[in-house]
Amino acid sequence: MNWFVTGTDTGIGKTLVSSAMLSLLAGSGLRAVGMKPVAAGLEERDGEWRNEDVEQLRAAGNVDAPLALRSPYLLRAPMSPHLAAREEGVHITLRPMLLAFAELSARADAVVVEGVGGFCVPFGDDLDSADLAVALGLPVILVVGLRLGCLNHALLSAEAVRARGLVLAGWVASVVDPSMLAPQANLQTLRARLGAPLLGVVPHLQQPGAAQAARHIDLRALRATAAHAARRAAAEESAALA
Repeated sequence: MNWFVTGTDTGIGKTLVSSAMLSLLAGSGLRAVGMKPVAAGLEERDGEWRNEDVEQLRAAGNVDAPLALRSPYLLRAPMSPHLAAREEGVHITLRPMLLAFAELSARADAVVVEGVGGFCVPFGDDLDSADLAVALGLPVILVVGLRLGCLNHALLSAEAVRARGLVLAGWVASVVDPSMLAPQANLQTLRARLGAPLLGVVPHLQQPGAAQAARHIDLRALRATAAHAARRAAAEESAALA
């Protein structure tokens, strides 16, 4: 039971939704751990450099895992990862992230992998977030930030996910603009066009937290897509061995 969480943009609630998923999974008795393979933007606290998103994911899960596994690439500058990496002389590659994911999978029943920014954010000249999603081969959860422009952003993101052969397992609406006009009409349009189950609508929370957001999310619809993804992975493995 592993998923890749991406979003229609940055700052639209991916970490909140990922943390809420972890809270629900851990609350159901599963060993759940969050992973953010690439995190850009560090603050120094108590003599250590920390990323707020990575810390939120750690707090929401119930599996103790080293930081190097939960976030193999921690970059100081709060900017696009390829620019932050270039500034620090870091070359982001798939192998450390895939090895870390495999280790986390061995320690947990469920791994929630949170991407960075939108689906196709660059990691370098020859690698981006979409490449990571493909390499992991996980069902994708799309977080849609409800604000003006979300329809185009959501539909293009869903198209990009499916164009790479990935399963769009579900989507979560995140109210980032409480003053948005016609929010229900926008939700109806997305329900009709995204072709994946709506897992919940997270309102604009005054004090956002995993437990509060979890009250607005229902993961039961993911069971069917998880089973489908497992059958697909088994078929691909059999084909590769043939």
